[in-house]
Amino acid sequence: MPRETGRKVIAQNKRAWHDYHIEDTYEAGLVLQGTEVKSLRLGRASLLDGYAVIKDGEAWLINVHIPEYTMGTWTNHAARRTRKLLLHRKEIDKLVSKTKEGGLTLVPLAIYFKDGKAKIEIGLAKGKKDWDKRQTLAENQAKREMARSLRYRNR
Repeated sequence: MPRETGRKVIAQNKRAWHDYHIEDTYEAGLVLQGTEVKSLRLGRASLLDGYAVIKDGEAWLINVHIPEYTMGTWTNHAARRTRKLLLHRKEIDKLVSKTKEGGLTLVPLAIYFKDGKAKIEIGLAKGKKDWDKRQTLAENQAKREMARSLRYRNR
């Protein structure tokens, strides 16, 4: 049987791009239990309330919802348990220094399978103010209208 290749996205946190300025992104592995992997393979996860912290030199993913596996038994996992992130020491040190600067947080952006292994993309983010959000929405709407007008003009 051939190995799984490529990238299969399970869940994305589109709200994070709306609520935060994403300054940098990192790819991390996840320490998961068997039923969590099976639940992810069914395409079930929610990143909306999740965030990451660094405690004692280790990165942890908190409050990400991976629902219980329906075919599981008493060995099922807790849906919102704290999960360990697998990052290199240099990446963790860099994240510690940047988050201590103030105003920066670690936000999960996407969970996906890459070559058969569960990965998560976390972003180093700074919160947007309300006027920033309105400005971003206005810019996106203006871009859409320009593209629409060019499309109709070329007909």
